[in-house]
Amino acid sequence: MTRTLLALAAVLGPAHAPPAAAADPLAGKKPNVVFILTDDQGYGDLSAHGNPVLKTPNLDRLHAEGVRFTDFHVSPTCSPTRSALLTGRHEFKNGVTHTIHERERLTLKATTLPQVLKTAGYTTGIFGKWHLGDEPDRWPDKRGFDEVYIHGCGGIGQSYPGSCGDVPGNSYFGPTVLHNGTFEKTTDYCTDVFFAGATKWIESVKGKGKPFYCTITTNAPHAPLNVRPEDEARYKDLVKQPNVAKFFGMIANIDDNVGKLLGKLKEWGLEKDTLVIFMNDNGGTAGVPVFNAGMRGSKVTPWLGGTRASSFWRWPGTLAPAECDRLAAHVDFFPTLAELAGAKLGADVTQQVEGRSLVPLLQNPKAEWADRTLFTHVGRWPKGANPDDHKFAGCSVRTKPWHLVSAGKAKGAWELFDVAADPGEQTNVADKHPDVVKKLAAEYDAWWASLPPYLVNEDAVPPKENPFKELYWKQFGKPKKE
Repeated sequence: MTRTLLALAAVLGPAHAPPAAAADPLAGKKPNVVFILTDDQGYGDLSAHGNPVLKTPNLDRLHAEGVRFTDFHVSPTCSPTRSALLTGRHEFKNGVTHTIHERERLTLKATTLPQVLKTAGYTTGIFGKWHLGDEPDRWPDKRGFDEVYIHGCGGIGQSYPGSCGDVPGNSYFGPTVLHNGTFEKTTDYCTDVFFAGATKWIESVKGKGKPFYCTITTNAPHAPLNVRPEDEARYKDLVKQPNVAKFFGMIANIDDNVGKLLGKLKEWGLEKDTLVIFMNDNGGTAGVPVFNAGMRGSKVTPWLGGTRASSFWRWPGTLAPAECDRLAAHVDFFPTLAELAGAKLGADVTQQVEGRSLVPLLQNPKAEWADRTLFTHVGRWPKGANPDDHKFAGCSVRTKPWHLVSAGKAKGAWELFDVAADPGEQTNVADKHPDVVKKLAAEYDAWWASLPPYLVNEDAVPPKENPFKELYWKQFGKPKKE
């Protein structure tokens, strides 16, 4: 984010507030929050967004019954998005420039959203994927979460040299889960396990005088596409590509679990006291060949298809269902929930946060919303490389009308798209608007020049062994042949 964006950031001023004579419908309310974040599901992988094959009735319900942002953007890959959601600032300023090689680790100097929510009286829990550091001093319990129920690495069963790795031989079916520092072996499918864990925890904390913040971060539908056979069967005869059938089946299972959770909230009398938020963490993957909502690009690209995400905010009786077309992003999540929770941010946290509170838009989706500049970079340059050598390798600059994109390494190889007229980004209009290219490119240069002090993981020394693996062996014994 630029200095200009920082000046506009955090909670918006009086120009965006309701009229003085009107009562603030959110004043004094501290909602319970359930945040659902799926892994590698794209914007187009929802029937509510026009997918011609996939059926997601419960996610569609969140879409229909909430405030839905149609121009909401995240990072092109998962760890970066997660770090921005948790801190309210661009992922690179959290030291997160990759998903492995220690470059997925959230800097210890950042203050996280759950830490802030705890100061406002919340109890907090995370269920599923963490992917911001597998070393014990970086676990979620050190970053503000009271209840921790997670797998390791970026995916169940994945392992890379260094610190990023899950337990040996872990599986989507009956995964071993780290529960508050101790590994537990489960018996069900991973998505069912994480939703069940979250539901059990909510039941244990509800009605005890504290609002709760529950994060459910599914490993699905991330590859490998290990799907329940009965879920794959739902789409096996509807698509030609076997992997798409598996992928859609994994999303259908997520949708089923969302429906069960919504049913429990209603059963417990919590529906009107709970804000349920749904997002996906990056651009589309396996489902892109079937439907990508007319967008160019996918995961690990700087195009809109790599960053545009679902963002549904459902709070029955408080937020009126509506569509919001304002330009919003992952960095807005932190200040929005902090404001809704009534949290008081200290000077250091206020300075950290680059995003804007979405509260004015949740109250009035047509509220004034000054234009802003958002930066995307795929990152993922080789370990040990000079980041400056990859400055233009997969990056973009976005304002409401424009998208400036560089997909290669050559300096100045910018393409410009008028996304209002050309949402599919098919026509490069850089030659017609050199003044726009010059302005946005200069903003990008200034932003890039601000990054070096924050890139704390580039030369990180990895441990000799994955921490999850070592702890697993300590608890269950190391096999003789490993």
